[in-house]
Amino acid sequence: MWIRWIKSFLPRSLLWRAILILVIPIIFVQIVVGYVFVERLFGGVSRLLTSNTAQEINYILDAANSAADQDAARAALASRAGPLGIDYRFLDPAQAAGETDNKSIIDLTGKYVTETLYRDVANIVAVDLATLDGRVRTVVKTRSGYLELTFSRRQASAPNPHQVLVSMVLAALLMTTISFLFLKNQVRPITRLAKASEAFGKGQSIEFRPQGATEVWSAGRAFLSMRARIERQIEQRTLMLSGVSHDMRTPLTRMKLSLSLMEETPETQMLKRDVDDMEAMLREFLEFARGDNDEKISSVVLRDLATQIVENKQRDGREILLRFPTGHSATTVDCRRGAIQRAVENLISNADRYGKTVRLSVNVLRRHVEFIVEDDGPGIPPEKFEEALRPFSRLDRSRNQNKGGNSGLGLSIAADVARTHGGSLELGRSADLGGLKVTLKIPR
Repeated sequence: MWIRWIKSFLPRSLLWRAILILVIPIIFVQIVVGYVFVERLFGGVSRLLTSNTAQEINYILDAANSAADQDAARAALASRAGPLGIDYRFLDPAQAAGETDNKSIIDLTGKYVTETLYRDVANIVAVDLATLDGRVRTVVKTRSGYLELTFSRRQASAPNPHQVLVSMVLAALLMTTISFLFLKNQVRPITRLAKASEAFGKGQSIEFRPQGATEVWSAGRAFLSMRARIERQIEQRTLMLSGVSHDMRTPLTRMKLSLSLMEETPETQMLKRDVDDMEAMLREFLEFARGDNDEKISSVVLRDLATQIVENKQRDGREILLRFPTGHSATTVDCRRGAIQRAVENLISNADRYGKTVRLSVNVLRRHVEFIVEDDGPGIPPEKFEEALRPFSRLDRSRNQNKGGNSGLGLSIAADVARTHGGSLELGRSADLGGLKVTLKIPR
């Protein structure tokens, strides 16, 4: 569970994941090196310097503790503190009672100075490292009174350890920036390959030239070879189906002409219906072979598209129910209008073939648009959904074919249209009508 929670915060793109892999070790190394540097080097130096200064302080305090009064102590301190560079003065007991330790948050070596002074100097009251700039102020209780001693910070610790750390951080930032630019240049060919692959999956062929490292270049070349093979196969399939469909139109036309000249009988009516079914199948073959790759993507008003689809079907004598969400009359979607229209009309025709009531619903969601076609027919069992989406698949046992021929391409054409738009086609059961529910999803 916690792994999923961590993954939710990780970047999605390859570039930023590579940057994260680069930055985390750098930050970790900076923290470890900084800690070891301050703890081992500056900590050790500061303890040594402060220990030497503490001996000098004890030398001065011996004079103050040996004097009979403060005047005698001052005379003794003058000869000892001055040569050591330590300033001194006596404080009132009330003033000394309010003294406390004082250290800046960013003082990296202050704790070593304070710890060493408390350890090596007896009766120390307070150590102030922040009040006086560049100096250490201590208050010590002696027999002659509370004595304030002030000396240079250089006598207690190594100077400016933060400068070394700042230099380390700046160097790390500089190298990270250079690495970012390098990684961005290395990831760019992969990004272009991903865009070319995504566009090809939507039926578009954009210009792509292999670049980058050897592995990326090889992947690019493999993609170009694969795209060329698929395009050749699509072209061959289109030519084959188009040729077969075109050649079959001639005998069908002759058959229609002959039937029109024959006397009207139940047998001739059945033959005419069979010829019409064959023409409908040929139209589906041609539509399936042609595809929609040549059509340009444009901005389409959803309400106008849905209304036109319903009106076209109603002109054919079919009563189609339409549900459209309120407040989306002007909502648009970028798509191939003709392809979407043919796909939805195929779904409606398929639903009308097997049901008496057909309904078209349009849902506008944040990331995609849904065209939902439902009927009250027998539907398709869930275990047959995958088979129903295959080209030329006919589920004769579950679907009624009394309303004409069936090529098995209606759902396949709609699924192809959805895929070329980056969407999907989903099958299910209508909750209220009880028949098949087909949902065509198109990204917004």
